Amino acid sequence: MNTQEAADHAEGIIDATLRAVNPSVEVMRGPSSESSCTDFKNDGTGTGSVSRRRHVMTIIAPERRGGFLGVVERFWKKEGYKITSVRDSADMPAIFATAPDGFEVGLEFGYKGQAGFHVISPRVTESKVTDPPRKPLDPASPESKGLPYIHSDFWSASTPPSS
Repeated sequence: MNTQEAADHAEGIIDATLRAVNPSVEVMRGPSSESSCTDFKNDGTGTGSVSRRRHVMTIIAPERRGGFLGVVERFWKKEGYKITSVRDSADMPAIFATAPDGFEVGLEFGYKGQAGFHVISPRVTESKVTDPPRKPLDPASPESKGLPYIHSDFWSASTPPSS
């Protein structure tokens, strides 16, 4: 797999994960990167990895974060991912997994409840990579602050979901 194929696959992993979230959430593409290094065989073949990110711009209330993580965890397990770590934190919970093809995925809550998905590829062959499309940000928009600001009747509710 080359870096462009890995980048496309990483985008597909995030897209599929987001399709599993119902009700849906609004996201914004985060920074992507490609790293390179010479492989261990020392034969001059360039290898590297690719990362892709999405920031959830929908406000996910603390009372709903466990449910959000649970939806993602169930989807990843259904797809054959192995859960590698869970950060059980009231403020900044997270879940990390490895896909059957070696891609590493994560969902983390951070500062002010900002949820973010990231995917990192295994080692891949270097190639030219196009950046994923990102819409330009208006500096006056709430999006430019990088924090969730979109209200959801479900995800932003301050009560736990009813069973």
